[in-house]
Amino acid sequence: MRLSIIIVNWNEREMLKDCLQSFLPDLDLKQDEVIVVDNGSVDGSTEMVASRFPKVNLISNPDNRGFAAANNQALRVARGRQILLLNNDTLVHGDVLSKSCQYLDEHIDIAVLGCRVLNEDGSLQITCAQYPSLLNLVLLTSGLWKLRWPKFLGRYQMAHWKRNDERDVDTVSGCYMLVRACAINQVGLLDEQFFFFGEETDWCKRFREAGWRVSFAPVGQITHFGSVSARRHNHKRDLMLSKAMVRLHRKHGGLAAAAVIWTVLFIFNTSRAFFWALRSLFSRKPEVHERFRHFTGVVREFASVWPSPQGVQQ
Repeated sequence: MRLSIIIVNWNEREMLKDCLQSFLPDLDLKQDEVIVVDNGSVDGSTEMVASRFPKVNLISNPDNRGFAAANNQALRVARGRQILLLNNDTLVHGDVLSKSCQYLDEHIDIAVLGCRVLNEDGSLQITCAQYPSLLNLVLLTSGLWKLRWPKFLGRYQMAHWKRNDERDVDTVSGCYMLVRACAINQVGLLDEQFFFFGEETDWCKRFREAGWRVSFAPVGQITHFGSVSARRHNHKRDLMLSKAMVRLHRKHGGLAAAAVIWTVLFIFNTSRAFFWALRSLFSRKPEVHERFRHFTGVVREFASVWPSPQGVQQ
């Protein structure tokens, strides 16, 4: 087959329905396939897929196995020579699927390809980035990346790039990630120790270390509403993101690198908790007190961010 589209879902029935409707009518199911992996939804997602989209291959899990593990379930049975990881909170526009496949066919040294991604209001969403090195994380957590000059400060998220030309990148966002199947056979599946966040960064790094290119091309665009499922976790989301960053550096940089990243992120979250604590003393706005509770919760549970030794694959 030409293309296998994999979508992982968790309690987002309506968004999943809109996502599927945005591309399925134009998809040739003789050469393409769609696999939805549901992570224990209780909102009728599986029933909706089964009744409205009977040609979609549906894998139903009894519980939430995480993004990487669920994608791996589909990757093991996918038949396409190209495989697209697509978030359930996206809308596919125009002929981006066919153009993406054509681009990958024409560039045989590329393993991973990303496209332009838009926010709900039509503005450009910053996807594709450099590797989250110590320097890049310091620029991010300090807020220096928001300064428009010098351009160096925005290097991590490549903030000054309009995403209107082709270029190689370190990481492609998992919201739309087209991957060559033969490259997966060489490098392996997603690392399931990354429950949520970090898995695509780790995967892209492994592809690049194996000699493949990871690239962006303006072959078309999608709309990404942005981590809808993750937002339900409240402060747990920040803990998962921090844990992913520490695990990433533990895996690829060793114990000392992980300890430094853990310290940087702890200082950042502690400073934010202190800032919102001060503001809450002089404000009655609910959002101020909510931010205080949020970062206080992150700091209180931050010890859990350190990865267990048996959970780090080399």
